[in-house]
Amino acid sequence: MSTTNTTPPQGNEAPVTAPDIQSRKDGEKICCMTAYDYSSGMIADAAGMDLVLVGDSLGMVVLGHEDTLSVTMDEMIHHVRATSRGVKRALLVADMPFMSYSTVEMALENGGRFLSEGRAKAVKLEGGENVVPQIEALVAAGIPVMAHIGLTPQHVARFGGFKAQGKTLEAAKALVEDARAVEAAGAFCVVLEAIPVEVAELITKAVDIPTIGIGAGNVTDGQILVYHDVLGLFDRFTPKFVRTYVQHGKEAVQALEMYGKDVRSTRFPGDKNTFYLSDEMAEQVRKIKIKKKK
Repeated sequence: MSTTNTTPPQGNEAPVTAPDIQSRKDGEKICCMTAYDYSSGMIADAAGMDLVLVGDSLGMVVLGHEDTLSVTMDEMIHHVRATSRGVKRALLVADMPFMSYSTVEMALENGGRFLSEGRAKAVKLEGGENVVPQIEALVAAGIPVMAHIGLTPQHVARFGGFKAQGKTLEAAKALVEDARAVEAAGAFCVVLEAIPVEVAELITKAVDIPTIGIGAGNVTDGQILVYHDVLGLFDRFTPKFVRTYVQHGKEAVQALEMYGKDVRSTRFPGDKNTFYLSDEMAEQVRKIKIKKKK
């Protein structure tokens, strides 16, 4: 059980670990953010996030793809390493991309890369009972695992699109079993994405590890959203479960339009943005004769 202190953490606080997150079950809500680079990781960390996930959603948000399926391990390593430079306190979790953990051997190899090359402190993978061997192997190798059930974007082709899951009695029961399976395999927490709040509450009560919701209501042990969604930086589509707190995307366009106008009208750069020589040196420079090009 955690304390009720909600003051944003200071820079000298001890880094958050996977056991810290696991110990927050039924305690103070866990605040998580998906970020993709040094600056977004640094801002999320400074804002007091407990966990920063470098998600494979960067395929859509950063790289402009239609889904997450084409994201590679090398691309993920690149972004995880960059984000690690900005995250000093929050637990940094790397999202294992599509087909990077199809076998136990691949899961171990790629999970190890995330910790050794990317400087992550844990990994996340999608699936329930079907990935139990991978979770068990990773945990046995000393790699903390964050599980992910419900709407799992890497399975979007099988789902027929980004659709809410667990909407039938059978589907709800299956999600409960998936959550229990990943818990038994050693996951320190589990993401519940795009499922009815009643099912999320059932799962949260059924397991002893924290549940992290995204489109699962406010009954979970924590919440996660994407940095770009929260700040209004990605408007290609906005899921129902997103709350945008500021429209930085629109503000950025307006700011760049103002910059363009100032450049075209010579209002920028102004005196405050310009370097000048001393009067004596300026006079000497003006006397330099420049030969015209033939």
